[in-house]
Amino acid sequence: MFVVQIFGGFNYIERMLYESDEKEKKRKACSMINAKCQSVVTSLKDEESHQNESVKKKHVGFRDRKFIAYENRIRAYSTPDKIFRYFATLKSVEEDSETIYMTPEDFLRSITPGIKQPDGLDLDSFKRYDPKTGLVWFHNKSEKLNLGIPKESVFYKLCDHALITFSDFIFLLTVLSTPHRQFEIAFRMFDINGDGELDINEFEVVRSVIMGTTAVGRRHRDNSTSGCTLKPSSSNSAFKCYFFGPNGDQKLPISKFLQFHSELQEEIMRLEFERAEPKNGKITEVQFANSLLAYAGFPENKRRKMIRRVKTKFPVDSEHSSGITYKDFSDFSHLLRSIADVDTALTFYHMAGASINEDTLNHVALTVANIHLSPHVLDVVFTLFDENNDGQLSYREFVGVMRHRLLRGLDKPMDTGFIRLLSALFHCAKEQINLGVNSTYTNV
Repeated sequence: MFVVQIFGGFNYIERMLYESDEKEKKRKACSMINAKCQSVVTSLKDEESHQNESVKKKHVGFRDRKFIAYENRIRAYSTPDKIFRYFATLKSVEEDSETIYMTPEDFLRSITPGIKQPDGLDLDSFKRYDPKTGLVWFHNKSEKLNLGIPKESVFYKLCDHALITFSDFIFLLTVLSTPHRQFEIAFRMFDINGDGELDINEFEVVRSVIMGTTAVGRRHRDNSTSGCTLKPSSSNSAFKCYFFGPNGDQKLPISKFLQFHSELQEEIMRLEFERAEPKNGKITEVQFANSLLAYAGFPENKRRKMIRRVKTKFPVDSEHSSGITYKDFSDFSHLLRSIADVDTALTFYHMAGASINEDTLNHVALTVANIHLSPHVLDVVFTLFDENNDGQLSYREFVGVMRHRLLRGLDKPMDTGFIRLLSALFHCAKEQINLGVNSTYTNV
C-alpha cells in the first residue's frame, strides 16, 4: 500500500510537471504569435505612413503653385535664351569653356507647363559639370552624371554625353514646332538637283527659313553676354557631325532627317510617359487627361472642371480605373500627327449631320492613321471633352487642343499680345493720317 502511494505520488508529480511544460510551451507559442502580429501591424503602419508621406510630398503647396505659375509665364513669354538659362542645370567647369548644358529631362521640363524647376536651380544657377570625368558637383557633393535614358536614345546622337547646348536647344524646338509635312516640302523646294539630298549649306538655308516661320525663331535674339548665341550648322555642332559627318562634307538624305524628326517625337513621348511614374506599366486616367490638356491654355476653372469629370468616372484603384498603357499613350500620340486629316474627316461627319461618338472617332483613327484606339482610351477622351454628357464629342475644341498638344504649345505667339496691340494701334493711326492727308489734297 505504501509502495503504491509512492508510485502514485511520482505519477502525480510527473503529470504536474508535464502539464507545466505544456503550459510554458503554449505561453511561448502565444508570445511568438503576438510578436509576429505586432510586427505585421507595425510594418503595415509603416507602409501606410510611408504612403501618406509620399502623398504629402506630391501635394503642391501655395509656394510651389506660385513658382509653377511664374515658370509657366517664362515658358510662354520669355526669349529662348532666358528659357534655356532658366531650365538648364549644368555648366562646364573647363577653363577654356563655360558652356551651359541641358539634360533631356531639363529639355522636357522647359517645354512642359506645370513642372517645377528643382530648388536652387533657377535662372543662371547651375550644377558644375566636368565633361572629362562625367562628375557633377552641387551643394559640395559630387556624383556621376546619370541621365536615366537608354543608349539608343536620340539624344545620344547629339554627343557622347547626350547633353544639349543652346544651339541644339533652338534646333530641337524648331523641329518639334514644325509639322513633318512642312519639313518635307521645304527640303524638296531647296533640293536643286532633285536627288533627295542636301549639303550643309542648303540645309542651313532650310533651317533658317523654317526657324523664321516659328514663334521660337521669331522671338530669338543672340545674347553674347550669357553665351547663348545661335551657331549655324556649319560650325562645330553636334548636328553637323550627325547629319553631315565630322568634316561636314557628307550629304543629308531627306529620309534621314524625317526619321530623326520622328525619333525625336518618340523620345519626348517616352520621357513624358516615364515622368508620370507608371505603376505596373500604366499611368492613371487623370495623368493621361492632364497630359492632353497641358498645352491647351484653358482658364484654371475650366481645366479643373474637365479633370474633375475624369476623376469622378475613373477613381484611382477602383474597378473602373484600368489605367493607360504605354501602347495606348503611343497610339493616341501617333494619331495626333495626322490631326489635320482628323479635323477634315470630323468636319465631313459634322456637315453630313452625323453624330461624332466613340465609334466615329475610332473609325476616323483607323481610316486616317491606321490606328485602333482602345475602348478605354476613347472613354477617357470623351469623358474629358464631352461637356454635357450626351456621348457627343466637342470636336472643334478637341481638334484645337490636340493641335497645340502635337506642337507642344510652340506654335503660340511668345508674347502677351501687348506689342501686337501697339502695332495694330500704330497701323490704324497711320492709316487715319494717310486718309486725312489724301482728303486734304483732294479738297485743295
